[in-house]
Amino acid sequence: MQQKSQSRFGRILVLTGSRQTGKTTLVKEAFPNYEYISIEDPVLRESYLNLTAQQWAKLYPQALLDEVQKEPLIIESIKAVYDQFEEPHYILLGSSQLLLMEKVRESLAGRCSIVEMYPLTLPELQTKSWNDSLPDSLFQKLLKNEEQEYLPSFLLDKRRGEKLEAYHHYLKYGGFPAICEADTDENEKFDWLQNYVRTYLERDIRDLASFRDLEPFIKLQQYLALNTGNLINASSIAKQLGINIKTVQRYIKYFEISYQAIVLPAWSKNQNKRLVKSPKVHYMDQGIVQAVLHKKGGMTGNEYESALIAEIYKQAKNVQSLAQFSFLRTHDGKEIDLLLEFPDYYYAFEIKMANKVNKVDAKHFFYLEEIIDKPLKKAFLLSNDNENQYFSDKIIAVHAAMFLG
Repeated sequence: MQQKSQSRFGRILVLTGSRQTGKTTLVKEAFPNYEYISIEDPVLRESYLNLTAQQWAKLYPQALLDEVQKEPLIIESIKAVYDQFEEPHYILLGSSQLLLMEKVRESLAGRCSIVEMYPLTLPELQTKSWNDSLPDSLFQKLLKNEEQEYLPSFLLDKRRGEKLEAYHHYLKYGGFPAICEADTDENEKFDWLQNYVRTYLERDIRDLASFRDLEPFIKLQQYLALNTGNLINASSIAKQLGINIKTVQRYIKYFEISYQAIVLPAWSKNQNKRLVKSPKVHYMDQGIVQAVLHKKGGMTGNEYESALIAEIYKQAKNVQSLAQFSFLRTHDGKEIDLLLEFPDYYYAFEIKMANKVNKVDAKHFFYLEEIIDKPLKKAFLLSNDNENQYFSDKIIAVHAAMFLG
């Protein structure tokens, strides 16, 4: 982010993401010389609105503007400062993407760089302080076309202990920074997650949609948590929940733009194959799934799939990968949980929660190149099996914590 701030379009950085991902803490640490301004303060908000561009440039030549979605008109002021003065630098923070991004598109097009923040990744969960180095996972090295070493067994990985500790925490509590400390009591972690869900409903969603009645949205929230990793059909959901189909579609979009879920499109570029076209929904954080469903511990296979796909998604975004995400399912039952598309090739992923896997678990990879329109560069079967296995020169089974940790 510091590097982006030095670029041509780095005089204004827009930092967005879900609530409690550490946006404010990060920018205060990274930009200690910037003045911190909270737009959430209703007393001062009006005063900030009345500042001229010249006054902004003089009083706040470098500033962090937090919760900027609370008063989008301030973005107009920042635009005026940018256009009239060359020196000022600003970082705008906000958690409700819809309000924030609409104003950004209108006012700051061509003037800003956008940075998105997500809950912590597995490599980030292994760090203990700001000064710790952050090594790339094997997956991130893959995205950067760097050399990866796949040992015969995860048991030989010298960092296995740290990777497993982060992995088990992530699968139970998710990746939010506030509850990543090992000495935090389990009940405190689950209480925090319950409060997060409550705050999300009362603040973020009300910001996005000005809801008068949250009950239909809560119904859909619970439905999606129960069905994370499944196909979604708005018509079917509407009938089950007694909600208008357009309302369902709109609410699902709210989940996506508020960083609560990933809506994964179905791959459908081969017109000669009968392919499923409905999207899948994956919750972004397993801790939030448990809080919504009021449960502690234990995972379904679909929850495990969502947790790993969300982790892959976050890690790809963190290294600014341009990969296009999708899944593939044919009407005769062949399925690939995740496809990453690049200009000249694909990576494919199958996810199994099993402690032991074999070639049968990777069987759909062997048909994949008959369907897709570009070469398959590599296929990965991710599981909890400690023994890494090559099923062909392109297909490898590897422990998920080894690959992503």
